[in-house]
Amino acid sequence: MTTTARETQTRTAATKTTPVTGIVVGASRIVISFLFGFHGLQGFGFFGGIDGQGGGVPFGSFPGWWGSVLELVGAALLLAGLASRPAALLLSGVMAYAYFTVHAPMGLLPLQNMGEPAAVYSWVFLLFAAIGPGRLALDNLRKR
Repeated sequence: MTTTARETQTRTAATKTTPVTGIVVGASRIVISFLFGFHGLQGFGFFGGIDGQGGGVPFGSFPGWWGSVLELVGAALLLAGLASRPAALLLSGVMAYAYFTVHAPMGLLPLQNMGEPAAVYSWVFLLFAAIGPGRLALDNLRKR
């Protein structure tokens, strides 16, 4: 199978990165994990809690309390860029689990079942697991 010069050029252009790419990925990782950390804190009663009145998930309950722990720890790891690929993969799975067990039974589409944030977070974290943490990550210091 031979490839033409145009196919090679197209493939190269699609995978080309610039110095700005790492900064944008790193900044996106930091902002998204920071925001997701607040989502995890809600399970413990912060920021209105899970019921809007400061209620938290009962201690040790599965999946709620353990999900909140994973969300908070994973968000902290991803925010720092430490073990970022495994943390992002774990968070992607946590959000996929939340979508399929909590939201999907209420309706087929994310807009019907209020699962849009869970679905978006799941895919964004999967993206970070695939492309890495970008710049400004402790993982980059460990590699040196």
